[in-house]
Amino acid sequence: MPSYEFLSLATKPTAKLCYSFQPAVGTDKPALVVFVNGLGLPQTSWEGAIARLQAQPPAHGLPALLTYDRYGQGQTADRDPDDVKSEDPMHGHDTLAVVRDLRQLITQIASEKLGVSDLSHLPLVLVSNSIGGALVRLYAQEYPGTVAGLLFLDSVLANSDFISIYPDPDAPCFDTASLPEGVSVDAIRDARAYIQRVFHPSNGSREGLSRKNLAELLPNSDGPKLQGPDGQSPWVTVIGHEFETFKVEFEKMGGAPPRLTEVYMNPYWHRFNEGLAKLTDSERSKGPFQAPGAGHFVQRDNPDLVANELREMLDKAI
Repeated sequence: MPSYEFLSLATKPTAKLCYSFQPAVGTDKPALVVFVNGLGLPQTSWEGAIARLQAQPPAHGLPALLTYDRYGQGQTADRDPDDVKSEDPMHGHDTLAVVRDLRQLITQIASEKLGVSDLSHLPLVLVSNSIGGALVRLYAQEYPGTVAGLLFLDSVLANSDFISIYPDPDAPCFDTASLPEGVSVDAIRDARAYIQRVFHPSNGSREGLSRKNLAELLPNSDGPKLQGPDGQSPWVTVIGHEFETFKVEFEKMGGAPPRLTEVYMNPYWHRFNEGLAKLTDSERSKGPFQAPGAGHFVQRDNPDLVANELREMLDKAI
């Protein structure tokens, strides 16, 4: 089991973040794997995949590993100190603020744990779930040349308001006769109302992370192309939820009947994932493919797959 510790960012000294750092094993080559949470599960959700990776490490050794809970998430009880300035604490800061915090965290971990003062000499592999997918993309864009690999696990639909995934039955041009078999106007209307209440970017989060401007920051899933170390493109692997599993999971959440997920949500998400696979050169891209037996939280539902794909990436990227 990992050991969890606390530190304060030099840029936000009044608050503490909970993190876990595990040193490299079998290699002295500087590198760091960072696991970036979504909104739903904290850093402990990576324990299963990490344990499997440690039990069967990559051929050339296992780099250092870092997990953490953002402010107001998991074992990090402290809120983002900057949120006190916000009128709405559920929209206290945006994804770019989180990316800057992550940069500072990596800077301090690199210096204190790895003896690396220049992050241009520390290749990163970023593993992400849900909104973590948007965060790692923004990190790679903001700090080009530093990210050697990105593993996306059911990334958030960063450029969507989610409601528009479903047709609007109240639009003037809507044609009821065009609905696929098994899809009703009432079901669509109910699904759109649920999305509005739960997933629309206007809804804040308990940790204060706002998605209001996310579609502006990441308007396209397939670009801009990312730049990795040494002038190379990063390795990118894109994994989505298993369609059948997610249909059941989403219905249990109250989201939509399985038929609507089959017709609208799953194809939309797959097309988004196809775009993510184009963030790098084709020879360095893998996926998208579905994680067997996994809903949205791939690392929880199929940790073996996550460990296997990360091991494969590390053998190529580090």
